[in-house]
Amino acid sequence: MTMKLLLRGPSPFGRKGTFAIRHLGLSDRIEIGVPDDEDSLRLLNPLAKVPALIIEDGTALFDSRVILEYLDTLAGGGKIIPTETAARFAALRDAALADGILEAALLVTYEGRYRPDQTPYQPWLDFQRGKVGRGLAAMAANPPAAEPLTVAGIGLACALEYIDFREQYDWRPEFPSLVEWLDAFNATHPAFAESKPA
Repeated sequence: MTMKLLLRGPSPFGRKGTFAIRHLGLSDRIEIGVPDDEDSLRLLNPLAKVPALIIEDGTALFDSRVILEYLDTLAGGGKIIPTETAARFAALRDAALADGILEAALLVTYEGRYRPDQTPYQPWLDFQRGKVGRGLAAMAANPPAAEPLTVAGIGLACALEYIDFREQYDWRPEFPSLVEWLDAFNATHPAFAESKPA
C-alpha cells in the first residue's frame, strides 16, 4: 500500500508535511491527497482533522508533529529531528512554539469564520494575537538555523507564511529579523516555495 498524506486547503500544518516529504526525498513513497469525505476522515482520525498520514499498514498518524517525526524516521532518522539530546529538545521545543503561534493565528481566523452572525469578540482576538506576538518575539530573539533544517525551522517558516496569507497579525514591521530569516530560509530551501498551497 502506498502511503498517503491527507490534507485540505492551505493548511499550514499540512504544508509542514508536504515540505518535509520533498526535503527528505520521500515524494516517490508518499502520495498527497484529500480525504474522500468527512465520514472517512473520522474513521481515520476521530478528531476529523488533517493532516493525517496513512502508512503502509493502513494506520493513520496524526497530528503534524507526529507525522514529521515519522517522516524523519522513514528517512533514516536524525534528518530534521536531531539525535543529540540537547539539540533534539531545543528543536522540539521551538517546533512546539511555532505550532502554538499557528494555533493562535488560526483561532483569530476561526473567530470570524465560525461565528459569522456575531461581532468578533475583541478581548479573545487580543488574547490570541498576544500569543502570536510573544511567540514571534521569542523566535526573533533566537531563530532556528535555516541549515541544518529541523522541525523548528519548518514550523516557523510555515507559521510566518500562513500569517502573511491570512493576515491575522502584521508581523513584518515589528520583526524585521524574521523577515530576513524567512528570506534566507526560502533561498536555502527552494522546495519550500514548491510546497506553497495554490
